[in-house]
Amino acid sequence: MNFHDLHRGERPLLLPNAWDVASGAALAAAGFAAVGTTSLGVAAAAGKADATGGTRAETVALARRLARLPVPVTVDVEGGFSDRPDEVAALVAELGSFGVAGVNIEDGRPGGLAPVRDLAAVVAAVKRAAPGVFVNARTDTYWLGGDRPSLGETLRRVRAYADAGADGVFVPGIADDADIAAVVAAAGVPLNVLHLPGRTDYARLAELGVGRVSCGSLPFRAALHAAVSSALGVAGAAPPADVPTYDDVVRLVAAASS
Repeated sequence: MNFHDLHRGERPLLLPNAWDVASGAALAAAGFAAVGTTSLGVAAAAGKADATGGTRAETVALARRLARLPVPVTVDVEGGFSDRPDEVAALVAELGSFGVAGVNIEDGRPGGLAPVRDLAAVVAAVKRAAPGVFVNARTDTYWLGGDRPSLGETLRRVRAYADAGADGVFVPGIADDADIAAVVAAAGVPLNVLHLPGRTDYARLAELGVGRVSCGSLPFRAALHAAVSSALGVAGAAPPADVPTYDDVVRLVAAASS
């Protein structure tokens, strides 16, 4: 089954996210149908900040290696590492030439959301340059929306991205059943949801018609927790109580890089 078809099965595609070759190979060997990358993991491994457009070289280098895995690979390219649609399109075409099956491109920026027309133009340019690559257009309306994310703005954006040619849409942070159902109904293409421990349930997301469930940075953060726990365990010390959060990792990397 090709990568596009995996989004239209009886159950959502469960996508684990890797940050290096070893994690990608381990996830593929574990039997997952596809593997994605986590921009936080890639950036943190390089000692860089996530979602600031500074990891193009690292992302391309990892994608070239992961594309050799025996399963489809989709790559998180943040906002495309450029404001120019033609440059983003050239990047995705290069990834496609490696054998990468999909990309994730987001409208979130360090200062907020990019205008909807900007990502729509990028999506259209990418599909012209690399029509076989699955474009998952991510909107950060819920991720950056605080306590009152706008469903109306989310629907406007996912429709615009789907109309521009996106093969799927991604709304990280969305968790309410009614909101998810509304996006599924409006998008016209498979909806990708981020797994949120304690807030989303895979079986329920399947019932709502979600096409893909991403693990995001959770495997990377759990790996950090396991590494610290195993080292402490040598001395018989108790492990940390919790898996570090996204913000915890950001602070760790910032402190180590200052």
